[in-house]
Amino acid sequence: MTAAEYKAMVDTALEGYFKGDNMPQKGLMDSMRYSLLAGGKRIRPMLVLEFCRISGGDIKAALPVACGIEMLHTYSLIHDDLPCMDNDDLRRGRPTNHVVYGECTATLAGDALQAEAFGTILRSDLPADRKAACAEILADAVGFDGMCGGQYLDMLGEGKELTEQELTDINSRKTGALLTAACQMGVAAAGGSELMMAAAGHYGSAIGMAFQIRDDMLDVLSTEEQLGKPIGSDKEEHKNTYMALLGREGCEATVDKLTDFAKNILSEAFTDTEFLCGLADSMAKRYN
Repeated sequence: MTAAEYKAMVDTALEGYFKGDNMPQKGLMDSMRYSLLAGGKRIRPMLVLEFCRISGGDIKAALPVACGIEMLHTYSLIHDDLPCMDNDDLRRGRPTNHVVYGECTATLAGDALQAEAFGTILRSDLPADRKAACAEILADAVGFDGMCGGQYLDMLGEGKELTEQELTDINSRKTGALLTAACQMGVAAAGGSELMMAAAGHYGSAIGMAFQIRDDMLDVLSTEEQLGKPIGSDKEEHKNTYMALLGREGCEATVDKLTDFAKNILSEAFTDTEFLCGLADSMAKRYN
């Protein structure tokens, strides 16, 4: 399948969630759907489905897993934008969730999406051991040693001058952990081998780091129209970034190196890698 076909498949499935016209908590569900259906590239669910496919699995059976990780990702974006965190007013070219629905509802929408992410995976028709493995991988990627831990370390680092290693420790959790989880959840959904799981993890870790470095670059080099959110905020808030640490040329060289590694590691366990190699290239050169 192409990236556009995967995206359409995921978008159609997500459209079916959290419809509650006759429920008293409809306003909460509207808030959840506002951010969940706001667009985006659907990279994480795409990775789930493609790794499932090349591991010999059924992508239709894995679709709830793909939707689950997008729910989790959406929760993180809602909470990142809150006034107590990054206090952003724009996301994907639209007002952020708390601007539209209020801070309390936005917080609850993120909380509910996190819970429903796991529920969606565990209610799927996959064999019990496979959906349990997917849920465990996601939990590890999000908890105190994953995305939430990375966000906490990022806050601790504000106003301090961090080394490249310290910055990598933060971003491997804050950004990389969820991308790595997406790759490994695809293998788990297919019941793939340990070798496949290891290769998927290395690929996800590499593209995750490249993704974050490119993000730091875009905050300086892109426009608000291209990015769909404010630019220059990293510098204004004195955040530690790879652009500040390595400069543009250093960032570009590191992204290229990580992307090449990600593409090469796939051949250790998989034969059909064209899609994933192309995805790694496109992420390295993205403008939003």
